[in-house]
Amino acid sequence: MNRREFILAGSAMFAAGLSPKLFAASPTATHAQTGVQTQAPLKVLALVFDDYETLDLHGPLEMLGHLPSVEITLIGPQPTVRSYQGPRVVADRLLDAVVECDLLLIPGGMGTRKLVDDTRLLDWLKRQAKVSNKIFSVCTGAALLAKADLLDGVSATTNKMAYSWVTGLNDKVIWQPSARWVDDGRFLTSSGVSAGIDAALFFIAQTYGEAQARKIETLTEYQWNSDADKDPYAVIS
Repeated sequence: MNRREFILAGSAMFAAGLSPKLFAASPTATHAQTGVQTQAPLKVLALVFDDYETLDLHGPLEMLGHLPSVEITLIGPQPTVRSYQGPRVVADRLLDAVVECDLLLIPGGMGTRKLVDDTRLLDWLKRQAKVSNKIFSVCTGAALLAKADLLDGVSATTNKMAYSWVTGLNDKVIWQPSARWVDDGRFLTSSGVSAGIDAALFFIAQTYGEAQARKIETLTEYQWNSDADKDPYAVIS
């Protein structure tokens, strides 16, 4: 029994006291907006780089990893990557590979301050975006998308503590100062750090139904901020 099966089995008694609708089966279809085949494994490709923010990556992956069928791949500039807080991860693939995926996850962190001027990374990002059904940035990950001109004409948000820096990189983006996250077509962008968890649950609800998102919220004992328009750390103009 793997970890997911163990958690699901262990939660059965608790779930019995919840609405049966909460634990309804996920739909089997292609979601029109995300383009994701919900009957097939969700293919997630996550960028990692030195000094990424730990929760930007691992928060959303925790939520996505509880889906019934998901394949998560890490891609980075070198085999071993260190987060800003110190823990290291091992990349499954190396840049400059381009990998078809359902969801491309771009975390933020202090490392983005240098990467906005890294032509290798930005060129890869433009190529990777072409084979990604949905592109999801957390925190200052939006800075990389903005600098690669991928957000031109797109409504987006970012970490509010770094708002001035990120928004100054590209004035063609329709920046949203009060949003917890913004979903605009192929692009899902969230505010800082923990906001990525909220946006990941939104993506799950959007693609697999709210029942699936609420189920994962319960399994992870997380209180989901499900209001995309209200970021408690919003920039007040």
